[in-house]
Amino acid sequence: MMFFESGIWIQLMTIIGEITFFLILGMLLLAVALAIIVTASITRGKFYLPRILIPGLVLLEGLVKAFCKLLGLDDRDLVTFFITLRNTMNTKAFSETPVRQRAVFLPQCLRSAQCPANLTPEGLKCRNCGRCAVGENAAWLEHIGYRVFIVPGSTFIKRMVKKYRPRAIIGVGCLMEVKDGIDMCDRIGITPMGVVNVKDGCVETVADWIAVRDVALLGVEHPSGAVDLHGPAE
Repeated sequence: MMFFESGIWIQLMTIIGEITFFLILGMLLLAVALAIIVTASITRGKFYLPRILIPGLVLLEGLVKAFCKLLGLDDRDLVTFFITLRNTMNTKAFSETPVRQRAVFLPQCLRSAQCPANLTPEGLKCRNCGRCAVGENAAWLEHIGYRVFIVPGSTFIKRMVKKYRPRAIIGVGCLMEVKDGIDMCDRIGITPMGVVNVKDGCVETVADWIAVRDVALLGVEHPSGAVDLHGPAE
């Protein structure tokens, strides 16, 4: 008891309290600065200090979101900005990754409500029945060398990543699915590129197939075979 009442203990607690105060203050100031940078970037259509933004958004996401709301941005604006920023930062590394070491993950909600595909341990196996745009685009991607998976959830993605060990991934899905996928890839050391659906929902969603193809062709100068690279994507 005497130790806790001693001057050394009181001095130690005072120092810890001061350090904690300045850490919290520093985090708040950094979050405000990041929110201002994000808002300016979105408003002006230009990325400012991207090397600082990415780790800052990861570490202080909740605080940055709160301050961004005060500056007039909603969560969707911030997540869209995050995905666009990460895609821009990852373009060079993705382009330098051989196509045979890339994979594409498509959500099963893209398929037709009358889809005849069966679920397997590696996801849905498309029959290219023509009821939706998945078959045509999956075949196009596979022809230029991609592994294509149509999956019902993140468990399948983790399983396929562990089995095939791709170095780069194109993830297609709704806004938060793409953002979560990018976060997952960062944790396991894979280069991600995200493409957000143009129509969300649980059934018969619609992918931005033109954007998927554009990303897929990054670093691919001379695709082999008689593939119509500019044919209809939808």
